[in-house]
Amino acid sequence: MTRITFYYNAPDKLDVARKLASKAFQSGRRALVYTPDPAQAQAVDQLFWTARQLSFLPHVRCDHPLATQTPVLIGGDAEALERADVLINLAPQPPAFFARFERLLEIVTADATEREQARSRFRFFKERGYVVDTHDLGADEA
Repeated sequence: MTRITFYYNAPDKLDVARKLASKAFQSGRRALVYTPDPAQAQAVDQLFWTARQLSFLPHVRCDHPLATQTPVLIGGDAEALERADVLINLAPQPPAFFARFERLLEIVTADATEREQARSRFRFFKERGYVVDTHDLGADEA
């Protein structure tokens, strides 16, 4: 069964996604940073290239010719990923294919609308019998 973790009080959703994708890569896992929104996918891709000059995170968009050979993908096509290890969800709804993945990571900022959408996803998973862990990123800053 998929292990689900909500990271809430994220100061920057995309930067947290970058850190989680990097952690997955460093542990030998394949990751999909899921966003069906092309503009958000572009922003994630840009951040991955510019965030840390001395730390390269191998990634491509889902529609790239090397997608099946790249450990971190960005976009909305779960079929492009070679192995379903880690799914980092940036969409407001649970992805229909989430149960194929070993891990599902949800990132939630302090934005009221986003928090309400996250509560809905949390209930969705709990009602289906998933164990959902939480991690307060705001506590990490204290």
